[in-house]
Amino acid sequence: MPTTQQLQEFTQQVRRDIVRMVHAVNSGHPGGSLGCAEFLTCLYQEIMEYSTDFSMDGKNEDLFFLSNGHISPVYYSVLARSEFFPVAELDTFRKLDSRLQGHPTTHEHLPGIRIASGSLGQGMSVAIGAAQAKKLNGDNKTVYSLHGDGELQEGQIWEAVMYAAAKKVDNLISTVDVNEKQIDGSTDEVLAMGSLKAKFEAFGWDVVEITEGNNIEVVLKGMAEAKSRTGNGKPVCVLLCTEMGNGVDFMMHTHAWHGKAPNDEQLEEALAQNPETLGDY
Repeated sequence: MPTTQQLQEFTQQVRRDIVRMVHAVNSGHPGGSLGCAEFLTCLYQEIMEYSTDFSMDGKNEDLFFLSNGHISPVYYSVLARSEFFPVAELDTFRKLDSRLQGHPTTHEHLPGIRIASGSLGQGMSVAIGAAQAKKLNGDNKTVYSLHGDGELQEGQIWEAVMYAAAKKVDNLISTVDVNEKQIDGSTDEVLAMGSLKAKFEAFGWDVVEITEGNNIEVVLKGMAEAKSRTGNGKPVCVLLCTEMGNGVDFMMHTHAWHGKAPNDEQLEEALAQNPETLGDY
């Protein structure tokens, strides 16, 4: 298993990938991508059991579904550096005929991508279906999904939340990136949702709170706790508190970088804050 230092170095390289990818095409979503870099690093480098010999069936493997597909830069970087496809392919992000579209798609046949997730609010439903399929097939692996907190303003999410609890889909861990920001401002300003913990518990879910979602050791501990709660008749929700734009100081504490690319000067500043660790593409 990788050490904490190795996971930190992996995360740092992922941050470099994110800002470089978005800058190169002057398009993309760096804020949420940077905020989830530690989480996805931990998920793919330590937590999940999977094969890089990718199969859409995913039999006897843990599965992951990215619901908030606009944070594709972090997802592509982690997949490439976890050896699903060549790291050099990150250079094609959002370009014509690339497999690395702005929002992940399945018809591009990019290894690691299981659903198209450009439209928010749908990923949990797919994850629930995959989790139920595993139960029907006698497959004891776990299904993971990731959602934005702003995404919870989408109605289909709550239909899925209600269904998962009613059907005791207890091999599912759905993580919510609670950065309290979305493209138009803070989630409280756009549409306040009150206590997410109380809501999920009222819908019959078990809830784990990770208050330091950009601290690798805390993330690993929290996700281990979430995994220990599977198999007990309830789906598990992880409330992962992160900072949008984490690791690049001028992108933090604001929603402004939700979907904006850095210019040349800003790129250099971001890269200076995240020195190369695993080699740039």
